[in-house]
Amino acid sequence: MSERATREETVDVVWSGDWVAERLGIALKGDAELRDLLGLALRRNPRRAHLLVSNVLGKHVPQRPSVVYGAGFELGERVRALLGDEAASRAVVLGYAETATGLGHAVADGLRDAPYLHSTRRPVPGVEQAGGFEESHSHATSHLLLPEDRGLLAGDGGAAPVGGGGSDHGGGPVLVLVDDEFSTGNTVLNTISALHRLHPRERYVIVALVDMRSAGDRDRLAAFAAEIGARVDLVTRSAGTVLLPDGVLERGQALVAEQEAVQAERTTAQVEETGRAEETERAEERRAPRAEQAGVRAEKRAAEAAHPDARAGAGEATHGDSAAVPRPAGPPARFTRVDLDWPAGVPDGGRHGFTPAHREELEAALPAMADRIAAALGDDARGRVLVLGCEELMYAPLRLGTALEATLDAAAEVRYSTTTRSPVLAVDDPGYAIRTRLVFPAHDDPADGPGDRYAYNVAGAGFDAVLAVVDSTADTPELHAPDGLLARLAEHTGHVLLVTVPSYVPGPTPTAPRRQEPAVPPEPLRGPDFSSYAAEDVGWLLQDLSDTELEAPTEEREEAIQSGGAHYAESLPVEYQPSPAYQALFAAALDASAARIARAVGAVTETVLAERGPRPVLVSLARAGTPVGVLMRRWARHRHGLDLPHYAVSIVRGRGIDATALRWLAAHHDPADVVFVDGWTGKGAITRELAAALEAFARTEGGARFDPEIAVLADPGGCVRTYGTREDFLIPSACLNSTVSGLVSRTVLRADLVGPDDFHGAKFYRELADTDVSVHFLDTVAARFDEVAGDVDAKAQELLAADRAPTWEGWAAVERISEEYGIHDVNLVKPGVGETTRVLLRRVPWKILAKRGAGADLEHIRLLAEQRGVPVEEVDALPYSCVGLIHPRYTRGATGADGKAVKGA
Repeated sequence: MSERATREETVDVVWSGDWVAERLGIALKGDAELRDLLGLALRRNPRRAHLLVSNVLGKHVPQRPSVVYGAGFELGERVRALLGDEAASRAVVLGYAETATGLGHAVADGLRDAPYLHSTRRPVPGVEQAGGFEESHSHATSHLLLPEDRGLLAGDGGAAPVGGGGSDHGGGPVLVLVDDEFSTGNTVLNTISALHRLHPRERYVIVALVDMRSAGDRDRLAAFAAEIGARVDLVTRSAGTVLLPDGVLERGQALVAEQEAVQAERTTAQVEETGRAEETERAEERRAPRAEQAGVRAEKRAAEAAHPDARAGAGEATHGDSAAVPRPAGPPARFTRVDLDWPAGVPDGGRHGFTPAHREELEAALPAMADRIAAALGDDARGRVLVLGCEELMYAPLRLGTALEATLDAAAEVRYSTTTRSPVLAVDDPGYAIRTRLVFPAHDDPADGPGDRYAYNVAGAGFDAVLAVVDSTADTPELHAPDGLLARLAEHTGHVLLVTVPSYVPGPTPTAPRRQEPAVPPEPLRGPDFSSYAAEDVGWLLQDLSDTELEAPTEEREEAIQSGGAHYAESLPVEYQPSPAYQALFAAALDASAARIARAVGAVTETVLAERGPRPVLVSLARAGTPVGVLMRRWARHRHGLDLPHYAVSIVRGRGIDATALRWLAAHHDPADVVFVDGWTGKGAITRELAAALEAFARTEGGARFDPEIAVLADPGGCVRTYGTREDFLIPSACLNSTVSGLVSRTVLRADLVGPDDFHGAKFYRELADTDVSVHFLDTVAARFDEVAGDVDAKAQELLAADRAPTWEGWAAVERISEEYGIHDVNLVKPGVGETTRVLLRRVPWKILAKRGAGADLEHIRLLAEQRGVPVEEVDALPYSCVGLIHPRYTRGATGADGKAVKGA
């Protein structure tokens, strides 16, 4: 690489960490380059208030693309020299989402022949997870590994002795792990632990821009390497330590709160001033002659028609920005969509793997794509241009930036950075690393729900043009919305360009022929041959796996799930057998809540009939949705004489809905008539899973479109718009497993049992017939239908007239609880009575949070918690009746031999 490509640019004489250092006493101690590479900022995080801000990573600080790419490429060349050509040619590079996806890819390029994969926080329907791990200090912690080639991460685990030199001694390909900083080593240890358990290998290389570990952290890594019998090398550009005085976390949080309050006051004053200016303008317009008014309005309409994606216009930054800088007054920003002609078959990044062959194709195509961008820039090609990537999509925009930099040469000043999901305080001071931030809603249908996203150091940077690069999954209406990313950029530049790179999804290309339908389509299973429900109550779009041994001890399943070694849907928990005391609790709960459930059943059914009628097809999400679907069917027949079709299908978090079941439904019913049904919402994970899976099905299956809206009995999480109630109360069907759900297990999806044309599987526990209360539950609730009819009519009218838009309040609460209790994984926080019950029956519970004053609804929770030795903590201001916390770092040592929680684990 040239000197120009490897030398980072230093603009500020003042160190961009001075502001934080002076106020909190934080200091960097290390080699001479460290302060050039890093600045400091603050963020809201209960575990680490400070943020090391890299000047060469291209995430928070716009930098020359050649500098960003050169930093990673040079590290890759050093890894190649360390390993030797032969071992380097067989190495595999793994980068970390979201910050190091581009850096890791550049390291792989420096190795030349290495395939590349990065972790992701975006589940992709239909793509099987090959592993996962946790990043304990991050704002968003769950990492998924979704390689198209599952053998990419596999090593042969040979037993040859490990030694020095330049080869890996036959122990499988060396795994090179790349992150932007090596702060404690926890993330790398979690990764190696998870992958080594699946594919042992003899050598790992850790790569980072900076190594900021303490002496204790270094000793811990050495001990870990010795424990697993592997050699672990470290390659970094710079090294040092962050010196943190006592109490810095609390003082940092107080400083963030203080700055946010000041900025909120400033924003309020700006809004008021803007309102006064607009009122003055309106008054002047009212005084102007009518002909002049018409002319002004016509000019405004013409400008908006010419630039529909820039209607936010120029002026002050809108609410939500910190240290926002107004754009100089001028005409609305131009909007240009650039067609790149991205090479077919080349992935947009390393989410599913990126091979040397892909690299060769991309390199050949880059100059022509840069020419197209330069032509679209027009006169701005001689100005200051920002290439802006999107969260995990870092490598594609980075390489477009390096190609554009080479094409324009000295004619333009090209910079590169990306958006992020991490909230960081912005302070407009030369001694602070994050001067400004733009805030806009997520626009890629994220798995963790809607929320704010950020672009740092873009506002006020004087860019003549900004090239926003997104993948096709993220090119959504939210991107183009009045408060979306494009509009926010238009407030601070004169020209916004949009490049959409095709999202790569493993499998057949869109032009490939659809696979043929199976010769004999499977038919639904029905009782009494499968389930204790009557044949007319429900048709199960499942295959019967009753003769297959699938159960595993709860503790064994939890360890495999959290380590990434298995998916929860690949096995079944041992069915809980309730004690006499617990059965008595169920009976009492059912008697007390039957009328309440009947009202909710009636309300949600009447809403569905009014909005999706006249003959909807009910499709329950097995198995919690099945009793609710049967009750809705009974209500429609009892009140309206309707005999509604009802089926149960499987949906699996992280893998989507059963596509074979969808094909069956599309062949037998109009997809527009299908209404999906579930029991309750927690934080909304299944709601989002269903929407993503149905969108993917429509793209690949000839356009058959199902409505993703779910109808639920209770929506305490505020995740859907069709519900019977939003109260979090005990639905007795949540108290038990198969014995209240037709004696059917939860669903199973395992490659050796479920083929491409098979339904997902489940078991029918005929042997539990003596304790089955499935039909008793239905009959008890249905017996109250007449009693609640008047209430239902009033409630249904109220719901139909109300604004029922999802609020996602539950998701916000789950994120808060995850951080407050140091779990840092929303998947381990299960809100609501139903989800908490599932934690106690199926998972390894850590503790239960109960809303202070919650009464009879939680009696069964307290009994189960007592049986498993799980503490119940009374808390205030809980939006749910209770929340179940799964053990955040589970090993079988976290429970005793009896499955009870070990105190202090």
